[in-house]
Order: sequence, then C-alpha cells, then structure tokens
Amino acid sequence: MDRPRPPSSVPSGVSRRREAAPLRRDEGPWSRRTDEQLALQPREKGLSLIECTVENENALCPRLRNAKVEDLWSLTNFFGFATETFVLAVNILDRFLALMKVKPKHLSCIGVCCFQLAARVVEEDCNIPSLHDVIRISQCKCTVSDLKRMEKIISEKLHFDFKATTALTFLHLYHTIVLCHTSERKELLNLDKLEAQLKACNCRLVFSKAKPSILALCLLSLEVQALKSIELFEMVLYVQKHSKISDSDLLYWRELVSKCLADYSSPACCKPDHKKLVWIVSRRTAQNLQNSYYSVPELPTIPEAGCIDESESEDSCEDMSCGEESLSSSPPSDLESTFFFDLKPKSTPCARLNF
Repeated sequence: MDRPRPPSSVPSGVSRRREAAPLRRDEGPWSRRTDEQLALQPREKGLSLIECTVENENALCPRLRNAKVEDLWSLTNFFGFATETFVLAVNILDRFLALMKVKPKHLSCIGVCCFQLAARVVEEDCNIPSLHDVIRISQCKCTVSDLKRMEKIISEKLHFDFKATTALTFLHLYHTIVLCHTSERKELLNLDKLEAQLKACNCRLVFSKAKPSILALCLLSLEVQALKSIELFEMVLYVQKHSKISDSDLLYWRELVSKCLADYSSPACCKPDHKKLVWIVSRRTAQNLQNSYYSVPELPTIPEAGCIDESESEDSCEDMSCGEESLSSSPPSDLESTFFFDLKPKSTPCARLNF
C-alpha cells in the first residue's frame, strides 16, 4: 500500500535546493553499506506477527520485547560498553525473535545471550564479563549451562553472522560526511545526542522494521531542522539523494521518530538511564545489609585529662575524628546506582532494597 506523500519536508524558513557541492569521497564504502543493510535485518513478517500479538503468558508481545531492550540498555550502561554493543544486541535479539516463536519465560535468557554475543563482537576480550557476573547483575533466572545452550541455539539459527550493518553505522557515516563538507561548528551536531536518540528508538519495536539508513537519516534531519542551518540542511539533502531514500519514506519514518523522541523526552517517560538498580534479596540478607549500613561503631575510650600527656591527647583526638567519620558515613545515594532491571519478586518472602 502506497503511503500518501506529504507536500514538503523542508523546514520553514529554509529554501529547498537539490544541488549541492560535489562530495570528495570514495563511492565504494557508501554503496557497500547501502547494499549490506538489508542482509542481516529482522524479518518484517516476523516483527509484524509480534506487533499484532495480544499479551498473554504464552506469546511474546511488543511490550515485553521493548522492556527487554530497556534491560539491554541498562546492562550496557552498567558495564560501560559502547553504543554499538547495545545496538548490535538489539539487532541480534530482533532477528532471533522474528525467526523463532519464543515464549515470554525464555526472553530473559535470550536477552542476556544476545548481550553477550554482541559484546564479544564489539568489546575487548578483557572487558567482557563472565556469565556468572551477567547472571548476577541481570538477575536472570537461569544457569550458566542454560545460557550456553541458548547461545548455541541463537548462533546456529543466525548462522553465526552477527556483524550487521545497523542504523548506528549509517549515523556515524552521515555525521562524518556532513561535518567534513560544511563550515559549521562541529559542536552543533552532537553525536552523543544522536546516539542517545537512536537508543530511544531501538526501545520501540516498530523501528526495527525501518531500513537502517532511513532511521539514521531521520535522526540527522530532525536535529538539523532544529538547528535551522541552511548549509547543514543542504548536506542532508545531498546525503538523502546518494542514499537513494525517497521523500515519502523519509517523511513517513521521520514523523514516527519525532513522536517517539517527544514521548521519550516527556517527564512521564521512565528512562533506563534514570532508573534505579533494584536488588531482590531475602529478608535475612536485607536485615544484615541494613545493620551493616546503620550500625554504630565503637568509639575509643576518652582518658582523663590529667592521666595523659599532650601527644597522647592529640592521638586520642585523631582516633575520635576517625570514629566520627565512620559514624557520619551514609549508604550510597540513588545517584550512584542509576540502572534498572524490571524484575518480579520471588514467591518466597523477600524485601526490596533500593541502593
């Protein structure tokens, strides 16, 4: 079904000019990336089936998928991994979900496996956490053996091919091209901001159906439109032309991206970056933790003034000051733990501790 074509994509106050100064670049990498982008993308038919699935205990619905992607975002932040690791983990996850019929109870194990597979592709070997650590941090209800079996299943179904061309690949490419051929200050186009916006889009299932090149150009064009820069806008048009992206496709997806970013920036949206890491522990462990935080240390005995000399008095004062520092110490603040995992409490009595 053809989408209606909007009248214009040009922001108000900016004249539309199709011709721009020729780019001095190698056509090879650009064309190769454009051709490769569909090779390792999720099957649209499988994603559509997830979109129309009603939430129940035996079927995977969009809300569960989106929540799992937010968990992957939190894991990426917790371990200090690159944005590329998160985006690639989402790609692996969606490709597998679009290919296989997955039950919700297996989603936690699948998500951790996708995170590990992406980390092995992107990160240094010395920085990759052990399976024990990932299970402990993510509170995944599975064993190391379960993760290894699931990793094998995912790898075989995806033919061990994980190096996909993602929207982040095009975002970096477009960002570099635009900045190299404009006189605008490089600080105007903040790549970190664009990457954060891409992460927000990855948390919505619908954007997994978009071509990576289109999604990247939507983010770039919206940022350029907000900056109201004619020179940058002309470069965006030139990038659009060489990427062979039609106006109708660009405007259709840009409207969805704009709505997603507006929802994400609203105060009502609970962002993975701003959520607290919630540990679920037993009551006994909770009691021990509380006691260790708020227990009062024993203070040194204060001797009589006439029984000590001046040097001993100074030592006693130092001991007292050390005791006062221990007494005034408080539990870690919420700002020190800004990561979140959406976990249900166990059937046994337990207590939540927000660190």
